[in-house]
Order: sequence, then C-alpha cells, then structure tokens
Amino acid sequence: MLMNTAAPAIVSGASARTEPVLSVRDLHVEFHTRDGIGRAVNGVSFDLMSGETLGIVGESGCGKSTLGRTLLGLQKPTGGDVRFDGRPLGGVDLRALRRRVQMVFQDPYQSLNPRQTVGDLVLEPLAIHRVGRGHERVERAVGVLEASGLQPAERFWNRYPHELSGGQRQRVVIACAMALEPEALVCDEPVSALDVSVRTQVLQVLIDLKRARGLGLIFITHDVGLAWALCDRVAVMYLGRVVEQGTTEQVIGDPQHPYTQALLSVVPTPFPRKDVRRTVLAGELPDAARVPSGCRFHPRCPRVFDRCPHDDPRALLPAAHAATHGAACWLLDPAEERPA
Repeated sequence: MLMNTAAPAIVSGASARTEPVLSVRDLHVEFHTRDGIGRAVNGVSFDLMSGETLGIVGESGCGKSTLGRTLLGLQKPTGGDVRFDGRPLGGVDLRALRRRVQMVFQDPYQSLNPRQTVGDLVLEPLAIHRVGRGHERVERAVGVLEASGLQPAERFWNRYPHELSGGQRQRVVIACAMALEPEALVCDEPVSALDVSVRTQVLQVLIDLKRARGLGLIFITHDVGLAWALCDRVAVMYLGRVVEQGTTEQVIGDPQHPYTQALLSVVPTPFPRKDVRRTVLAGELPDAARVPSGCRFHPRCPRVFDRCPHDDPRALLPAAHAATHGAACWLLDPAEERPA
C-alpha cells in the first residue's frame, strides 16, 4: 500500500512519559445473549501514558466502544484489571474517577440535555463535583468554552443545543468534559457524526487541549486515516481482542497482521498506484458469542494456513525489527515457514 510519508495535516506530539495514566491488563467484558456468552472484550491489554494519544482502531462491532465505556466504569468488567495511577478501578471512588477521566461520545446531540443552555451544561459538572463557587465557576466555564473553540463564550452561553450546529454541539461536549480538568480523555468516534468540513476543526481542538494540558487521550475510531493523523500509538482490535499494537509509524507504515493490512489496503490515497493490490475481506465480522476456533480471524484471512484454525495466538508476537511492535499472528512465529 502507498502511504503518504509526509507530515499529516494534524500532528500530535506526546509529552515526556513516566508512569501510565491508565493501565489495562487482560480485560474481559462478557454479555449473556440468546446465542450464548458474547465476549465483547476478550483479553485486552495496553498502557496509556500522560500526554500521548492512543488510537483504538477496528470495524464496527469489534468491541471498541465497550472497551471505552469499561475504562470509565460505565460497564463492569468480568475479568482482568484496569488501573488508574496504579490503583485498581474497583478500588477507586467513581465520583473521584469522573473528575480525572472523562469521555466524549459519538453523537453530541444525545450527549446534551436539550432543556439546558450551554452555560448550564458546562456549569453542571462543576456544581456536581463542588468545584469553585459562583463567579469562579462561571469564569472557569467561560474559559473551557473558549478553549474548545466557542468564542466569544457569551455568544453561546444562553443558547440551547438545538440552536447549535453539530460541530458546535461537539465543542460543548468537549467543554463539559474539560471543565473538571481531567488527566485522561476517552473519545469514542467523536467526529463520525459531523460534516467533513468541521471534522478537522474539532479534532484540532482536541489536539490543542491535549498539548496545553498534558492529557492522555484514547481515540476510538474505525477510520485508519484519522489514527494515522492523530495518534502516537495504535492498537488494532478484531472481535474483542487487540491483534496488533505499536507506534503509529510501525502499525500503519509496516502492518504485520493480515487484518491490519486489509484495513490499510482500502484506505483512499491521493496518488493511487496500479501495482497495489486491495484486499477485500470475505464475509462479515463473526458474532461475539460464536468466536471461531484457533485464530479468530482465520475464516476471513487471505493468508490462512494449516495452524490457524487450531491454535489461538493469544499473545502479541514481536515483529522482527521492533520490540515495541507486535501482532497476534502465527506468521510472526520464527518457527513457522511464512506462506506466500
């Protein structure tokens, strides 16, 4: 695949990294369905460092949103460990967690109370958490509104959500999340419901806030192009599990898993080449209650071989050239002869 190696239009820079803001180990989330137990999240592990953007990429139904909700305590895990600043999520008061980790959802209109004005919406989290008083709260709300791109704030203060455009509503959602000055922000497809003309503006708001405040940012998306433009590291999910993880340059510039390769092969490029073969995956994403045996991707994999239907590559096998890059694929096993 031809990748544009020039700097993307939106560039995010990670600050110095020390201890993880969020640490996830072997996380499981299961649902009981008519067809059995649906494993929406199945053994996911990663760290989020302060000041970096981690992209969670995959098809619809792969478990990205369930993962995001679990990190906020909105969904209870059935196994594994989520730690915030080294403390297990189960031992952290959820009220205190809300002040330090916030979420931006996909649909801004559903995220806002239609009966409240913009000013009331941004003041509400400050009142709930008893942050500041009176004029101090108003000043803080005005500051985050303007930092979120709604300038001057007085112009929007008394408006209701239905009086705003989609981009303006999402900026209000971001302002509500940032009012508590969180240390991490989970963004679940934050621009997929917006017009293309305003997506870049909203994304730039997120990057500017991340840079100014040293946020750890988790960016959930099905758009590989956005991950390339925004993220420092990328984790690719398939059927509840991370199948490839590494820096953005490693995962998107040199994908190791056939699923990642297939996703990237169909990304539109400004200068398409005739010698690049596009991989169209056969079939649909399997039901989470009926995970295939062996490698869960093998029924759709264009490079499947004898071992794949029987052995499950549970751990990420390291890529030959980089210890920070790995994929859950037997093709990376040095003991295997790589099929053509």
